[in-house]
Amino acid sequence: MVSIDSIRKPILADLEAFDAFVGENFSAEGEMLQEMLTYALSSRGKGVRPMLTLLSASLHSPNAEAADDSCGSVRHCSKRTYLAAMLVEMIHTASLIHDDVLDSADERRGKPSVNAKWQSDTAIILGDYILARTMSIGMSSAQYDLVSYVGSAMSTLCEGEVLQSQHAQKFDTTREDYLRIIYQKTASLLGVSAATGALSVGASREDVERLCKFGEALGMAFQIQDDILDYNRQNNTGKPANNDLREHKITLPLIEVMERASDEERAHILELLRRCHEDEAAVDELHAIVVKGDGAALAAQTMQAYLSRAMHLVSKYPDSPYRRALIDLCAFIAERDR
Repeated sequence: MVSIDSIRKPILADLEAFDAFVGENFSAEGEMLQEMLTYALSSRGKGVRPMLTLLSASLHSPNAEAADDSCGSVRHCSKRTYLAAMLVEMIHTASLIHDDVLDSADERRGKPSVNAKWQSDTAIILGDYILARTMSIGMSSAQYDLVSYVGSAMSTLCEGEVLQSQHAQKFDTTREDYLRIIYQKTASLLGVSAATGALSVGASREDVERLCKFGEALGMAFQIQDDILDYNRQNNTGKPANNDLREHKITLPLIEVMERASDEERAHILELLRRCHEDEAAVDELHAIVVKGDGAALAAQTMQAYLSRAMHLVSKYPDSPYRRALIDLCAFIAERDR
């Protein structure tokens, strides 16, 4: 099984420099705000987005094909690339804080969420501060092409959140709706993450677009796997299983079953879903229906199709540690359990 550590190897020195860059740029004068900021930034998870940015930049460096620094002990990226990675990572961090408030989530990656540790209104302020600070740093750096490119992702994320909420209230999410939501909420930012890495080192417009499509395909697969794991009661995600059902979210494993159900079965599924917020028996029954209908396995087929597209896009590059790491990232997403 591919590990996240093996994917990080070719860019270890750059990841360390990136973390230092974030630390230098994100500090606050107030004691409480600094405590919250430190807590939020220490829980950033696997760091897939900055990894994508750094790997993409390295992939497009002039000596990428000849690189043999498999342990990643040499830095290859500039501060411009670190800025690009920071822009996407901080937008993602702020969006998670806001998501946890909207979902009343008490945990994030096995730890108390910011809104559980403090209060929801304070958590919203922290998310807003991170966004404002991110844009301020970007603008003061005068790297306007990066700021403009990344800034467009913010409105896309918000549109996805509103669309998801709208369909959750109406219990009417179709496959088309679901794919649009996960594109806006997850895949678009991963596309931007990969594209800005290429943009930061002056790659051609064609290469920037190719890496954007790679990141988007990777992001679609990433979110589908996340939704599959929600139906695995032995998952290691740090979140309770079946949370999507409790939040009335119709994701791909359930959609696969509903598309194959009779009208009567579909009506029963929707009735159970309406009760899931407060009725654990309804959650258990609906979970059993999805398991019996092979919803997770069917959803995994769609996930694999996106991963195949991603691997095809990156296979156009000459062999290098960075290309291999991006291909390994595709395998990691398919195999991950957290």
